[in-house]
Amino acid sequence: MPDPVIILVRPQLSENIGTTARAMLNCGLTDLRLVAPREDWLGSRAFAAASGADRVLLGATVFESTADAVGDLQRVWATTARSRFMTKPMDTPKSAAAAMRAIAAEQSMGVLFGPERTGLENDDLVLADTVLTVPVNPDYASLNLAQCVLLVAYEWFQAGLDATPPAKMTRGAEAPASKDKLIGFFDHLERELDECGFLRVAEKRPTMVRNIRNMFQRSGLTGQEIQTLHGIVHELVTYRHKKAERQ
Repeated sequence: MPDPVIILVRPQLSENIGTTARAMLNCGLTDLRLVAPREDWLGSRAFAAASGADRVLLGATVFESTADAVGDLQRVWATTARSRFMTKPMDTPKSAAAAMRAIAAEQSMGVLFGPERTGLENDDLVLADTVLTVPVNPDYASLNLAQCVLLVAYEWFQAGLDATPPAKMTRGAEAPASKDKLIGFFDHLERELDECGFLRVAEKRPTMVRNIRNMFQRSGLTGQEIQTLHGIVHELVTYRHKKAERQ
């Protein structure tokens, strides 16, 4: 059964990457992805903090953007401790682990963790299907990066101890599309919305784009459905151009 990918977005300290690798290997996870790390993740401080989890650090892959890091995944959770005024399903580490185990045989998946000081930005969060929040003391909800990774990884590991293999998908059913296909559709749609003037108010554009992306994220679109949406946008644009020519 494929394990979830752990994705650190713009991590600031190499020691925190090292302790994350240690937390991952404690729970059997080895696939680490880094988005624009600030410090060398293969430096001596990272290896010292990893305390023997060297193969996780050595196997880590680095990406320039969050979109690139999640491009091949079909289901993504994003950790955040703050309300972002987005409508998304919400999980705890335990419920997220159960959901991951239920789909692991059929879908690729990952968990996003934000920078130590600020957490994930809204443009990162919008790429996720589900928000993951750790329920801790509301009067002191301060977790470091490795602690947060460990809580999620531990629940994943525990959920597998007594888990039975999930049922196969029904014949003919199609799994959700990978994120790169979804992002490709977003780029297509937003380009045409800019062209027709729908996103003309500059100060409102970022919020409008995130809201549109969130609507489609919640739908669990398949690859075929995304192709259909591409076709719909193309036909609408073609009709608009033909109508303009007739006038």
